[in-house]
Amino acid sequence: MSPQTLLPFLDRLADVASEAIMPHFRASGAVDNKAAEGFDPVTAGDRAAEQALRALINATYPAHGIMGEEFGNEHLDAEHVWVLDPIDGTRAFISGLPVWGTLIGLLKDGSPSIGMMAQPFTGERFSGDGTSARYTGPGGPRALKTRACDSLSAAVLSTTTPALFKGAEREAYLRVEEKVRLVRYGTDCYAYCMVAAGFMDAVVETGLHPYDIVALIPVIEGAGGRVTNWEGGPASAGGRVVAAGDLRLHAEILDALNS
Repeated sequence: MSPQTLLPFLDRLADVASEAIMPHFRASGAVDNKAAEGFDPVTAGDRAAEQALRALINATYPAHGIMGEEFGNEHLDAEHVWVLDPIDGTRAFISGLPVWGTLIGLLKDGSPSIGMMAQPFTGERFSGDGTSARYTGPGGPRALKTRACDSLSAAVLSTTTPALFKGAEREAYLRVEEKVRLVRYGTDCYAYCMVAAGFMDAVVETGLHPYDIVALIPVIEGAGGRVTNWEGGPASAGGRVVAAGDLRLHAEILDALNS
């Protein structure tokens, strides 16, 4: 079974997640805090969507593993492991802002192979397999392609919030931000998809989990970009991540972060 044969299954998964989530968006409902310190929100929409995703995966591919944000891990030693974030951007979700999405990724032998970000409120889906990437939504389907940007001085950069960076990490991040043309905050998974679509140029983050990034790697790299950790290695484990649409820009960001 090649990962490419599973691409249509991404749409089936996105469909069931959307059905579970949308009754909870811009609706009154309880918001729980998962964090012992600070604020890490989770909603009934998060839980219902992940339960629906897990049920469909287990019914269709019972030998596959699952790594999910809300309900833990199953069979991580399997050849194929689905990596799920039912609502990436829960803070935006509970604020009524449509810059959240459902992240569905697949690891094959530990490496990201296919992925999708689905935004059911706008009807958009961004998917990729590492060699190509595709958009469906308003305006019709089209291929995704990153844009050329060979320097930080011309770049549009995004991060969730500079408050995530502490100490030396903050100093490193600011060496990047102070050089760019424009910076945008608070767009979560949507920023990565805008890099793949050629409207933004880079994302720099820290503190990510695998379910925050695995689904997005095949989309950006399928559109012509690159995603690594700050040292230039694989990003699938999360942590400190750099995504860029132009390989020249990616190299310049790594230099700035590690100088």
